[in-house]
Amino acid sequence: MLNTLHPTDLTWDDVDPTNHPFDPASVAGVIRSLGPARRVPSRLDPAIDLTRVNWAWEVAKPWSDAMTHVLMERYGRWAAGWRWSLGEGDVDGGPVGNWCCGSHSITTPEQTLDRVVAALCEWRDWLERLAEWFEAYPLDPETLDADRILWERAARNLILQVADRTGAESGWYGHCRQVLEWFLGYWGVAPEPAERLVRQAVGGRFKSWTAPDTVLADEVAERLVGPLRPQDIYWSPDPGELPDHLERWLAVRASVPWSDGADGEDGTDSGPVTPARDGAAEDFRFFDAAVDPARAAGLLTALELVRADAARGAVLDFELLRGWQQHVLGTPEPPPLRTRPAFAKGGEERYGIGPDTRARLDACLAQAADGRIPLAARAARVYLDVCFFHPFDDGNARAALLTLLFVLARAGVTLDSVLLIRRFGYRADDPHDALSLCRSVEIHLRQSRAAAQ
Repeated sequence: MLNTLHPTDLTWDDVDPTNHPFDPASVAGVIRSLGPARRVPSRLDPAIDLTRVNWAWEVAKPWSDAMTHVLMERYGRWAAGWRWSLGEGDVDGGPVGNWCCGSHSITTPEQTLDRVVAALCEWRDWLERLAEWFEAYPLDPETLDADRILWERAARNLILQVADRTGAESGWYGHCRQVLEWFLGYWGVAPEPAERLVRQAVGGRFKSWTAPDTVLADEVAERLVGPLRPQDIYWSPDPGELPDHLERWLAVRASVPWSDGADGEDGTDSGPVTPARDGAAEDFRFFDAAVDPARAAGLLTALELVRADAARGAVLDFELLRGWQQHVLGTPEPPPLRTRPAFAKGGEERYGIGPDTRARLDACLAQAADGRIPLAARAARVYLDVCFFHPFDDGNARAALLTLLFVLARAGVTLDSVLLIRRFGYRADDPHDALSLCRSVEIHLRQSRAAAQ
């Protein structure tokens, strides 16, 4: 499961400055031209009732997420690190000092946007410094055995640099592990050995609020480089055509024990739920409206239609999705099924298309009415169906969310939050991701039921 707005999932390919041009002089103008810049929230806004709204989670975080979303669209995935703050901020244990968290860093619009600019530039500067340090010791994989001391010295210096930059505050070692994986990957170590070597070397040796001394840094560096073998290096991604991840999803779908993801006896299937807060509508008003007010308006209109369709007992099929998607995308007519292979996750997943794609999608959508499967699992499964059938040329994640909400609405359920569903991405070929989404829906169901009592 990928946290799509979280920097801890970034790879070196995602952040390598040589692959992502950046002009610091233009950043202030770019950021002020983005949607969230026009909707910086304020505690003084009379439309926000602070006696009923959690400012940090229901206002500040969605706005910060929206800013991350548009920065990633503008600059690339690397920009997700702009709010990886020191210590216990928006993201724990990072190298950025110009942003703390929405609660403290969102003040006046001008001050807030200045902080975003400074934080993004600070994060970029850190990445450029890392690239320089990676090159400081020009390592040759062919002479690994003879040059282990150089590899160890480079790793040791990186550990100390990360500890210094993060202040060795809360959770700093997470970014340290990431930087060490980036370093190994930079010099050709394959991802799986790199992750394993770093995990085994660091273990539980680093602690929050405790900077490592040189002895500990040396020990971890030796444990990192010592087991490294030439066969772990000389790696390059397979240049062949991507497999069809729709077919992979359908195979995973058939193998997942859906009842394990959500237990129908835990109370999640025990009747209608109407909490005081409509989590989906609120997320559209705060997150999507910050990205683009028209986007939020389209989603809110589609949400009304979703619930009306659920109330009248409409059959869930692609034709129904098309009607919602017309409002999501703001098109004159309901959009058609895509006609070409689709790609997602930065091109890492490919979804095929064939003459029977629509019929197969409709068959999967129909199974969302199967009462033998617990509600949370059915809702999660249909969400992933839409994600990986990827029926539209645009807006498929939004279509997937609306479909999930339709399945819940048929059972009389409204969620008081959709945060765990919307802010994560899921791999088509990973059954653990499918079960993780089941559990996320189940958590929201439990919380919504508790809030409604």
